[in-house]
Amino acid sequence: MSILKEGYPFIFPPLAAGLGLVIIPRLAGLTAAAFCYGLAALGIVLVFFALFCLFFFRAPAITINAGENHILSPCDGTVLEVCNGEHETVIRIFLSVFNVHLQRSPVKGKLTNVEHKKGRFLIAWNPLAHSLNEQNIFTIENEHGRFTVSQIAGFLARRCVSWVKTGDTLKQGDKLGCIKFGSQVDICLPKSAGAAVRSGQSVRAGITVIGEIT
Repeated sequence: MSILKEGYPFIFPPLAAGLGLVIIPRLAGLTAAAFCYGLAALGIVLVFFALFCLFFFRAPAITINAGENHILSPCDGTVLEVCNGEHETVIRIFLSVFNVHLQRSPVKGKLTNVEHKKGRFLIAWNPLAHSLNEQNIFTIENEHGRFTVSQIAGFLARRCVSWVKTGDTLKQGDKLGCIKFGSQVDICLPKSAGAAVRSGQSVRAGITVIGEIT
């Protein structure tokens, strides 16, 4: 298992500071009990924060093994809702702070556009979050149509990071980017595809089949 480089500033400085606050007063021979206990308590908090971030920014290795017509989940999380429209289907997925936070391409194809949209930071289950919040929108096109994946910032997750650029050719499961500290990912399927998940279902990036080309 690897760690996303975006997590380094949240892991290593707090870890170093925390260990220093626990160890250095003892090495220096400080004897003021209340002072030492206070430093140690702060140090322990920082160490636990660093360990949580180490867990949060994990990037487990996976095996991409999907059928030719399968559409894979772009993220880990829980399906909020499946919206079936006349021309498209939208699947909204909530990411808690305990989910892996990198996003993957649900299909193979050409990345025809990467758009950053400024906005607000509403909580993920607010019905307006998908339209008003800050987000990155990836448009992927192949012989089956157009697919969009939206990284949506939230109340805690205030930064969406893109690792790809317009014109890239993507394989199914290729990494698109990450969201820092929990939010929402939407995937829009063309009319030729049908959803294969339901509200409340847990999904995993690059593993769970969320739709199929008909």
